[in-house]
Amino acid sequence: MVSGETTVALVLAGGIGSRLYPASRGDRPKQFLPIGGDRSLLARTVDRADFADEVVVATRPRFADEIEEHAPDADVLVEPDGKDTGPALTYATHRIREEYGGSDGDDDLVVVTLPSDHYVGDDGAFQKAMTTGTRVARETGGLVTFGVTPERPETGYGYIEPGTKREAAGEAFHDVARFHEKPDAESAREYVDAGYRWNSGMFAWTPEAFLAAAADSPLAPLVEALDDGDPEAGFAAVDPVSVDYAVLERAATVAVVDAAFAWDDLGSWDALDRVLAPDGDGNVAIGDHRTVDAADNVVVSDDKHVSLVGVSGLAVVAYDDRVLVVPKGEAQRVRELVALLEEEGSF
Repeated sequence: MVSGETTVALVLAGGIGSRLYPASRGDRPKQFLPIGGDRSLLARTVDRADFADEVVVATRPRFADEIEEHAPDADVLVEPDGKDTGPALTYATHRIREEYGGSDGDDDLVVVTLPSDHYVGDDGAFQKAMTTGTRVARETGGLVTFGVTPERPETGYGYIEPGTKREAAGEAFHDVARFHEKPDAESAREYVDAGYRWNSGMFAWTPEAFLAAAADSPLAPLVEALDDGDPEAGFAAVDPVSVDYAVLERAATVAVVDAAFAWDDLGSWDALDRVLAPDGDGNVAIGDHRTVDAADNVVVSDDKHVSLVGVSGLAVVAYDDRVLVVPKGEAQRVRELVALLEEEGSF
């Protein structure tokens, strides 16, 4: 148990990352992969959580034994079931309050939640933004989200519409006027022109603030069960739901802090175009490869040699005994393939 002002970085590592199939599989989630670097995404996320006093990695049972390899100094929290970020963050926040809240309550405890599968530029701006969000959460007693300034009209991200500009503890932020779901191309252009932010999926809050908001949401049965010491019953009583939809979009007080750092959600293979340096023909690659008259491709392999001749705009991925070929513009559709593989029991 920790007393005084305490910041806990909560790293979410329970997902699969199915759109990065075949590198990501049912028994090998993408956070354990060294995509775009020498170390796993999870290890790099924990490294940059050094702004916090404590680091907790939340995962599901089947991945728990592997966490130590990637985050040996972090505490591991195993959630009863994988039901998206809403139940996961409710359970983890409740447990963190019990462990780190102190005997006098949790007013000085702030939880900062970090997905384990994002790309973040290494320029110090990340730590500054996290520190700002922590101060705003502690001072306002509200929920805080981190908004990234868009670099393009992206249809694969949700957006945050900023409202009134405010200040707390010497730090600037905006009220959240509205959350917007992933838009079509025309709406995305309008959002960017209007100064909306990308919803990064990173948040900060005191446990008191978050659990009060969750108790007034579809996650109320889980909060009640956690208070009663019966997390399994609580998970059984709620459906899978994102924290954005279940809590953030319904909460009365939500702030957005500007995230002025390079960021990308490594959700699909075309994202590597944005985080890896291309060759002279615009190809980006991980692994042994050769190209002849091939341009603007993504090439990824484990221990296999991959050759491309006379093609462009493709993602070609070879892992284990699987090969995926998909136009980069259709990379989001890999989830459709994974759904079929899951039905067959071969994912």
